[in-house]
Amino acid sequence: MMIRSVVVGCGSYLPERILTNADLAKMVDTSDEWIVERSGIRQRHIAADNEKTSDLAIKASQAALQNAGLTAADVDLIVLATATPDQTFPATACRVQAELGMTRGFAFDVQAVCSGFIFALATADNFIKAGQAKTALVIGAETFSRILDWTDRTTCVLFADGAGALVLRAEEGKGTTDDRGVLTTHLHSDGRHNDLLYVDGGPSSTQTTGHVRMLGKEVFRHAVVNLADVVKETLSAVDMKPEQIDWLVPHQANKRIIDGTARKLGMDTSRVVLTVDHHGNTSAASVPLALAEAVADGRIKRGDVLLLEAMGGGFTWGSALVRW
Repeated sequence: MMIRSVVVGCGSYLPERILTNADLAKMVDTSDEWIVERSGIRQRHIAADNEKTSDLAIKASQAALQNAGLTAADVDLIVLATATPDQTFPATACRVQAELGMTRGFAFDVQAVCSGFIFALATADNFIKAGQAKTALVIGAETFSRILDWTDRTTCVLFADGAGALVLRAEEGKGTTDDRGVLTTHLHSDGRHNDLLYVDGGPSSTQTTGHVRMLGKEVFRHAVVNLADVVKETLSAVDMKPEQIDWLVPHQANKRIIDGTARKLGMDTSRVVLTVDHHGNTSAASVPLALAEAVADGRIKRGDVLLLEAMGGGFTWGSALVRW
């Protein structure tokens, strides 16, 4: 017998404002055709001026707790992934903790950009397996629109805002892949590639927030290779084949990257959760937003095996295999 981190609830939140490709074409030199061809994105959600990352995270968390039939009093750990915190400190997770009314346990942020949710999920899973937490709220939340250069058409058309959350609970399993819950996680980083995807500011360097900068072709090349490799690593760790995966739930960065990863795995696109067309790239919120949508519409069902994967600036990349 072993302790498994079982998903008992999920939720999401998207800001009301929708920014279409046609809207962007009025702001920068771009077009709907140009954006769709290169990314698959048709629209994205943008936070209101008075909405902070914590606001989005709180609403997603409340939805996840309601879905789980639990309250904040049941939670003893919050791990929040974000690259766009409310403040330099304290952690945005602590703001969420306070607003939810959670008065015990501990809360902190993790920062792995677009891989953030996978890193947060792995972190919470290990705390649960170590017996240091029993119920964890794992959140990915971003207001990426706040760090975009709206004159740079190579980046401002890609990124967006949103939040998603999962509730994990410690349950006993048999230690096989038939168990429900997180079966295995795999994390990687390679800091040599800082200049391919980064923000050109920060409190210690420029004393400014800065803007996202990216060399898209290089990021694309690394993403397809790294994501395919980490997926193979994950399946090998539990002796499973791609055909045993019910759903691939990838980071929603670019449809071409997603298609390339699925192709390398020999997975039909009908088994891939795709939301990039209407969500854009919401960084750490991307995977849980896609999860929540596929659960809500009935695609993902109890007992399904899900492969989650993401890659972000750093470079960071990782995967998680979960039986729903």
